[in-house]
Amino acid sequence: MNSQLRWKFIFIAAVILLCIYGLIGVPTFPTSWGQVKQNLADRIKLGLDLKGGSHLVLQVQVDEAIGQRCDQAVDQITKQLHEKNISVGEISRVDDTHILVRNVDPNTSGAFRDLINNQFTDWTLAPAAGEQNGYVIAMKPSIVADIRRDTMDQALETITRRINALGLTEPTIAFTGRGENEILVELPGEGDPTRAKSVIQAGGQLELKRVADEQTFPSESAAQASHGGILPPGAEIVVGKAESTQAGQSPQPVYYILDRAPIITGQDLRGAVPAPSSNSPGQYEVRFQLSTAAAARFGPFTEANIGHRMAIVLDHRVYTAPVINGRIEDSGIIEGNFSQESAQDLSLVLRAGALPASIKYLEERTVGPSLGADSIREGVRASIGSIIVVMIFLVIYYRLSGVNAVVALTMNLLILLAFMAYAGAVLTLPGIAGVILTIGMGVDSNVLVFERIREELRSGKAPASAVAVGFDRAFLTIIDTHVTTIVSAVFLFLFGAGTPVRGFAITLVIGLLSNVFTSIYVSRAIFDWNLSRMGRQAELSI
Repeated sequence: MNSQLRWKFIFIAAVILLCIYGLIGVPTFPTSWGQVKQNLADRIKLGLDLKGGSHLVLQVQVDEAIGQRCDQAVDQITKQLHEKNISVGEISRVDDTHILVRNVDPNTSGAFRDLINNQFTDWTLAPAAGEQNGYVIAMKPSIVADIRRDTMDQALETITRRINALGLTEPTIAFTGRGENEILVELPGEGDPTRAKSVIQAGGQLELKRVADEQTFPSESAAQASHGGILPPGAEIVVGKAESTQAGQSPQPVYYILDRAPIITGQDLRGAVPAPSSNSPGQYEVRFQLSTAAAARFGPFTEANIGHRMAIVLDHRVYTAPVINGRIEDSGIIEGNFSQESAQDLSLVLRAGALPASIKYLEERTVGPSLGADSIREGVRASIGSIIVVMIFLVIYYRLSGVNAVVALTMNLLILLAFMAYAGAVLTLPGIAGVILTIGMGVDSNVLVFERIREELRSGKAPASAVAVGFDRAFLTIIDTHVTTIVSAVFLFLFGAGTPVRGFAITLVIGLLSNVFTSIYVSRAIFDWNLSRMGRQAELSI
């Protein structure tokens, strides 16, 4: 064996050892088959369809984020007009993107238009139809589109942080690509998604709002009736936690009248930790910190409202409405009769960032581990069956050269599985289909090479020359077929939704790349080794 061929086999042996290490680590002697299987299971991560788990499809209510921006604009415009002594009538939100301003004083209408056009550049100003001295302020379509995009991006990032903080293994969080504003969440190994759902959705929107009416009401209609059926401008009714009014009675929900525009939102938080309650022994509370900009707003607000109540609203529900006893700047406390676990979950939600809008569950599906085990068993059977049939065909049709192809195919699968273990890629049921497709592509590559070699032998070339020319001429064809398939698989990975589609793409790409190496480099090295042992007059077994 010449030195060049020797180095080829040393390199191939190194690749094999590296693959074995990636799959089962360093074996200890004596090593049982059960230990090898356990090491392999620890390194090959299984997807939802194989391991079992939960599948959720969420829809982000992006219109809430747009409406919140509109409410904040109403509040800011009202304050600016008051500071500049511009007289107007009613300022109200028409819908999520339009604000109606009635009865603008003609003497200050010019100052009003200048204020809106110069200070509120995200909005357009136009006269209101049918309103004398009235104007409609509309959010620009480009701003609406930006809010929608930013809301979805922030929701995806926030949900990802919350799920990862739960410690679940290999979750998938991605846009579905199927419907508008939808996010796919897959939790392999999580048979009961209850806690994950509560952490995802809890505190969809955190808002601190001024209580406009110090009373609480037993129903929404009672709250409206207390004000003659018309709420104060800029106010809304929000349901609170159920409370027991008398001993022995079941808790009943209470209703609050709050300012529509929040003083603080979840985006202003910079930290949150659970702590034992200072007022209720055995219970917990959540202590939070605010950003510098939020503290600058919160301090003057709390100082001006000492003795009044402020509502802490989580996901459109009042958790508590404490009385403001003094100026609060950069920190506060959420009290709500929390247990230790619920306080930890709420702290996790707040630390991970508040969702910019609430979410709605469109789909929920649980895959049992027994079904996943069946998928693994049937997938492995299909893979092994296809390999055996292919090997028998290669050995019968190409004789000893078929054994060469069998060795190359085996090494191809070894490299594929080892790379997935090193990269932490997730194996799915479609991924197993990708493995089987890789076997087919590997056979195709070997057939191309072997048929080329046969043609050269029929034309009268010597075995060594026929092998060299056969590999050289088949090389470009193999590269061409593999590159086109790899490009298709890359697009599947980039634009496919969910682990199954991406799992198929990953296994296919890795398998094709390893197939180029084994069908060209490894198979060629085996042919060269066989030729080095043959005499000049010997014939190839092909």
